[in-house]
Amino acid sequence: MPQRHRCSRTRRSARIGLGLTTVLAVGSACVSTGAAPVVVTDLGAPARLDEVTVQRFEYPTHGSPDPDQNWADLYLPAGEQRVDSIPLAVLIHGGAWQDQIGADSFDPLARKLASRGMAVYNIEYRRVGSGGGWPTTFHDVASALDHVVEVDKRFPQITTDDELVVGHSAGAQLAVWGGTRHLLDDDEVGAKPAFRPTRVVSIAGPLDMVYAATHGDERIVTAMGGTPSEVSGRYAKVDPIQNIDPGTPVVAMHGARDVTVAPENSQRYVDAVTRAGGKAKMIMFNDEDHVSLVSGDSRAYPRVLEIIRHVSAADLHETTA
Repeated sequence: MPQRHRCSRTRRSARIGLGLTTVLAVGSACVSTGAAPVVVTDLGAPARLDEVTVQRFEYPTHGSPDPDQNWADLYLPAGEQRVDSIPLAVLIHGGAWQDQIGADSFDPLARKLASRGMAVYNIEYRRVGSGGGWPTTFHDVASALDHVVEVDKRFPQITTDDELVVGHSAGAQLAVWGGTRHLLDDDEVGAKPAFRPTRVVSIAGPLDMVYAATHGDERIVTAMGGTPSEVSGRYAKVDPIQNIDPGTPVVAMHGARDVTVAPENSQRYVDAVTRAGGKAKMIMFNDEDHVSLVSGDSRAYPRVLEIIRHVSAADLHETTA
């Protein structure tokens, strides 16, 4: 697997410069909320985990957080837990921004990626029907992303300087938006990110929200609280195709048989990024639909996993190769 170059950070050089390997690890494979991790300090032998391990974090967010929804699970792979050695992938689940589907739907994907040597941060957020929608959902996702900085303090084996965010369906829109929050004006929802993903994988995402909303996608209209003509300013702040950063490469996967989010949504976005001088790649799966791309029993699933791993590991300029 190709290795990408990562910049050195003050925290890394300070610890390694002392000749001391300090690693935080949890000692159980079950999810533990609020439990203090075990601190392992050893001059020669980094901590090891025998299996994929999960730790839950509750993150602060705008207004009054809901502990049942404002949380994220960190999955750590088995093996040595050296400081700054495990690449992080953030997962954002879909479900039409509505509360029928939650982050638990991404648990199998998170475990598969962790079994391939990646750390995975799987976030939950408030959705339509459980206190979400505009602007709460976007505040929550931004807050969950920014909480990676705090997670890194407790689990310094993860890397956070050049990381990947992956989203499916509505989560893909949130993922691409999350990768371009640094472009927002200071008074906009999600502005001034403390943690910025540098590369994005979109799976079946409505990356042209105005196009989707004006072609029959009422779920977007519900989540945004109005049509593009009624609340155009809201769409302008979070619609991926209206917030392109040519420096943030995006790989967009889509099933040709997707009747929930038309493949044109991905293709229009990729074309727009290319016109803007950025790097984006469309990968079409001819025999797949909206859900099968993230279903463990589909023929495409192993390739989806490999694409995610490639985008995470590649040098930034090679992510769309």
